Amino acid sequence: MGSARRWTPKRLTAKLIKIRTGLDLSQTEMVSALGLKGKIKREDISKFERGLREPPLPVLLRYARLAGVPMEVLVDDKLDLPR
Repeated sequence: MGSARRWTPKRLTAKLIKIRTGLDLSQTEMVSALGLKGKIKREDISKFERGLREPPLPVLLRYARLAGVPMEVLVDDKLDLPR
């Protein structure tokens, strides 16, 4: 096992931002919309959106469900979010 950083999709951060802004939510409101109040903070959303931290898989699943898209759309750089 190496200690190299795990591969992260290049477009993930942009997609997370697009979902939040498309829903017209602040980062704080996004925490609540994801149903994660008390589990993550606004600062976590900020780190996800800036690529400083990768969202855990269950958080990505919540983003996908909130956006109404398969999780594959979030992690596959070849796929775009619907408008």
